[in-house]
Amino acid sequence: MQNESDYAPLYARVETALAAEITAGSLSPGSQLPTEDQLIQRFAVSRTTVRKAVENLVARGLVEIRRGKGTFVTEPKLTQALTGLSGFVEDMKALGRRATARLLDKRPVPATEDVARQLGVARGAMVYRIERVRLADGVALSFDETYLPLDIGEKVASNDLEAEPIFDLLELRYDLPLIEAEYQLEAVTADERVALALGIAAGSPIFLIERTSYTEGQRPVDYEKLYYRGDLIRFSTRLSRLPRKRA
Repeated sequence: MQNESDYAPLYARVETALAAEITAGSLSPGSQLPTEDQLIQRFAVSRTTVRKAVENLVARGLVEIRRGKGTFVTEPKLTQALTGLSGFVEDMKALGRRATARLLDKRPVPATEDVARQLGVARGAMVYRIERVRLADGVALSFDETYLPLDIGEKVASNDLEAEPIFDLLELRYDLPLIEAEYQLEAVTADERVALALGIAAGSPIFLIERTSYTEGQRPVDYEKLYYRGDLIRFSTRLSRLPRKRA
């Protein structure tokens, strides 16, 4: 007696077999898929069939194609709760992950209209910009642009920004307690600059968080644009319903 799968297209059979191996763990997260030639030989199918199967696995979020490297099994998504003002290191520690950073650039720059509005300075005024890649267990998870008032930024930038979190420096070294923040979260696609920093293809789906943090007296001291890989993280929150007035 034949199974339903016997009637499935060849690419679907290859896709199903590989998906089952990923689910079972024989193809573990982060491991590289066999090459096209190896899959062609294993399943006795055409290159077109293998490519269609892999495309479907990519669409399902089970694998990712890394340019010049090959196809890899994706890591399980992290779930980060948006319930309080916290930094990347704190977030990863809460998830049981090891957080590290790679500094890409730090320098004074003229404030764009958006940066000026968020930090409460004049457009064109000099502010300090810090660019870092943030990693969880060695995997690039976010690309961060941090903008600080010039005087604060110069102090912060004098420290080891690959080892010391900016939130810790602001609060513990420079006596600038962070009281609250404004968040904006949207889904965007990675441009060439962000894609290069995160090691993903341009056009990949990512999350963009814009966060402005305030110290005492409602003074903005930190404006960030945080680009998170959409294939590695999701965000959660808990909402309370407002009381309804009776008619």
